[in-house]
Amino acid sequence: MMRAIDATRLYFDRAADHMDLSANIRELLLTAKREVSVQIAVELDDGQISTHIGYRVQHDDARGPMKGGLRFHPEVDLGEVRSLAQLMTWKTALVDLPFGGAKGGVAVDPSKLSPREMERITRKFVDGIHDVIGPDVDIPAPDMGTNSEVMAWIQNQYQKYHGFNPGCVTGKPVELFGIPGREEATGRGVGILAFKMMGRLGRKPQQTRVALQGFGNVGSHAAKFLHEAEFKIVAVSDVSGGYYRPEGLDIPAVLQYSREHRGLKGFKQAERISNEKLLELDVELLIPAALGGVITAHNAPRIKAPMIIEAANQPVWPDADVLFHEQGKLVLPDILANAGGVVVSYFEWVQNRQHYSWGINRVRQELDRVLADSFERVWSMAQERNVSLRTASYMLGIGRVGRATMLGGAT
Repeated sequence: MMRAIDATRLYFDRAADHMDLSANIRELLLTAKREVSVQIAVELDDGQISTHIGYRVQHDDARGPMKGGLRFHPEVDLGEVRSLAQLMTWKTALVDLPFGGAKGGVAVDPSKLSPREMERITRKFVDGIHDVIGPDVDIPAPDMGTNSEVMAWIQNQYQKYHGFNPGCVTGKPVELFGIPGREEATGRGVGILAFKMMGRLGRKPQQTRVALQGFGNVGSHAAKFLHEAEFKIVAVSDVSGGYYRPEGLDIPAVLQYSREHRGLKGFKQAERISNEKLLELDVELLIPAALGGVITAHNAPRIKAPMIIEAANQPVWPDADVLFHEQGKLVLPDILANAGGVVVSYFEWVQNRQHYSWGINRVRQELDRVLADSFERVWSMAQERNVSLRTASYMLGIGRVGRATMLGGAT
C-alpha cells in the first residue's frame, strides 16, 4: 500500500520533470526546515498518566511564515505529518499567500477523551512547541479532530509565554479574534471552484448531477453552496453509509437532519447505499470529501464521473490519477480544491495583525477572488503545457517556492 508521503513525492516529481528541476534543487525543496517531536504526558480524569507524542513539521518558509493544521488522530505519525506539511507549502504558494507550509499532529483518539483531557493535552503540546511557533514563524489551524475550541486553548497557552498575540493561531472562535466564515471556508471554496470549472466546460449547474462522499464540515458546506447554485446533488454519505435519490436530494432537509441527529444515520428520504457504491454512481461530478486514498487502481475503472473535485486530502491515489488522465477525466486536485480554509485563515491572520475585523460579505468576496484567480492560472497552465490540472497546480506552486528560495539565497 502506498503511503501519503510517497504519493506527495510522486506528484512533486511528475511536475518537477516538466520543469526540468535538477536533483539537488528537488532535494532542497523537499527537505523540511525543522521537525519537532514532543512528549505529552498528562494526568487523565481517573488519575492515570497518559503519554502521547506530538509532532510539528515545518517544511518551508521561503515565502513567509509557515502555516498548517493540527490534527488529533490515533494514526498520526511523522511520515503523515511530513507529507501534509509539504502539501501545505505547495498549496499556500499555489493560491499565492505569503506563507510556507507546516503541519502538526498528536497521536491520540479525541473520541476517547473528555473535554478537560483534550485541553490538558493541547496545553502540554503548546508548552513543548511555543518557542518555534508564532505569528511570524508558524501559525497552526484546525484539522481533523480539532476545532475552534482547541485553537482558543492554543492561543491562551501561547499568550502565557508571549503576551497578547491573537495572530499566533487561526480558526479561533469569533469571540476570540476569529473570523466569520472560517467554518464554511473549505466547503464554500469547493463549491466556488466547481462553479468555475463548469463555466470553463460550458456546463450548466442544473444539468450537473453531483455525488458527495463525506458530510462533515467540508462536505456539508459544499453541499449547501452547490444546492444554492442549483447543482443537482443526488447522493451524500457519512460513516453510516450513502444516501441516494436519483431525482435529487432535498439538501436543506439533509442538513437539518444531520444537525439534529449528529449525522445521517437513519435518514429515510433516500435509498441506502454503501460509501463504495456512491463513488461509482452515474453522475457528472464526484466530490470525495472524507478520507484520503478512497480511489485506487482497484476501483478507478468503475468510476463513471467525468469530473472529480478532491475536497479531502489525497482521496485519489497516483495509480488512479494516471488512469483518469488517460481517460480524459478532469481531476481538480486537493491542493487547489480544498484551499479555501487556508485562504480564510490568511484573512484572519491579516486582521489579527491589523487589529481590525471584516464582515462576512467581504470575507466571501475576497475568497471568491483568490480562488477564481488561482483556478484560471491552473487552467491556463494545464492547457499551455498539455498536463493535468494536478501537475499544473504543482508546477505553479513549486515554481513560486523555487523562485523565492533562489531569490532569497538558497544557502
